[in-house]
Amino acid sequence: QVQLVESGGGLVQAGGSLRLSCAASGRTFSNYDMAWFRQAPGKEREFVASIRWIGGITNYLDSVKGRFTISRDNAKNTVYLQMNSLKPEDTAVYYCAAPTARVYGSRDHKAYSYWGQGTQVTVSS
Repeated sequence: QVQLVESGGGLVQAGGSLRLSCAASGRTFSNYDMAWFRQAPGKEREFVASIRWIGGITNYLDSVKGRFTISRDNAKNTVYLQMNSLKPEDTAVYYCAAPTARVYGSRDHKAYSYWGQGTQVTVSS
């Protein structure tokens, strides 16, 4: 049974930074891509970033490029999302996601089978 546990959310002023963590358990973490999605109230779940299992190739939502960085530590079975220069429009619940097969850094939430419980990020103006 794969489990994903996010942490690191909170309230921050615009321009501030947060680092989200997602600890994975239940299978060989290093063999799979990982991704972060977010969902704001009244909106659909939105792709934020992904990182490939091999080569560490990353993929980002255009609006977070240059501000957010996804990384992974396979020895710790953990994926991170460093968020800098935060904006009020970044306010959402952030979810860590993992697939059951090769997804090639997919942006489609349907490609991911395992989800964490989510962590709230609130950016005040």
